[in-house]
Amino acid sequence: MGKGKLAKFDDLSQMPHVFQNFSWSDPQLINYQKEAVNYNGRWATDFFQNGQPIILELACGYGEYTMAMAEHLPNHNIIGVDIKGNRIWTGARYIQEKQLTNAAFVRTTIDLIHHFFGAAEISEIWIPFPDPHNRHSKQNKRLTSPKFLELYRKILMPDGVIHLKTDSDLLYKYTLEVVEKEGCTIIENYRDLYNSPFANPLLSVSTRYERLNISGADTIKYVQFRLGQK
Repeated sequence: MGKGKLAKFDDLSQMPHVFQNFSWSDPQLINYQKEAVNYNGRWATDFFQNGQPIILELACGYGEYTMAMAEHLPNHNIIGVDIKGNRIWTGARYIQEKQLTNAAFVRTTIDLIHHFFGAAEISEIWIPFPDPHNRHSKQNKRLTSPKFLELYRKILMPDGVIHLKTDSDLLYKYTLEVVEKEGCTIIENYRDLYNSPFANPLLSVSTRYERLNISGADTIKYVQFRLGQK
């Protein structure tokens, strides 16, 4: 039987590679020593202490991509971001057990990420299997909505890229529409990823949500794009 939520939260609070925000009105990250820390613009030098490029996994859930990228991209720093501490715990424990020094987790709502990362600090953003928010009234919550693309512009390098992997036809089509309207550049676009000649082995990483196949879709979609400048 797995650990309960309270036990997982207690574990997270003691992990040096996990940082948590507990306030919407006064966003700040708290470390395992119960201290407020500010690595904005200085994650690579001050926390990771290696100067390597930083990749974010947003809505990371159990951290499957954070774990995979940390192992397969040793010359990059990987940070998983999610609000659900009991889910982050799975990835954070794995990183701890494997003693991977190029990975961390930030527990916060994604709406606040611009408070924790500096301008042009992030080289890539991965969004594997986010909630598609199927209701039209919730489209502003979709992680590829104009609202979130504007947040990403604040932290991505000028040539930084965004990866979306989804089984949702709705989110896939919506993203393509937003990308066009926002003047973004599509680099790769697969309507049926696993029947396409993709070169990036990370695209074969399967998340728990992908395996659940919540949407009932027959294919996995993937879009990689670069933000247009405003």
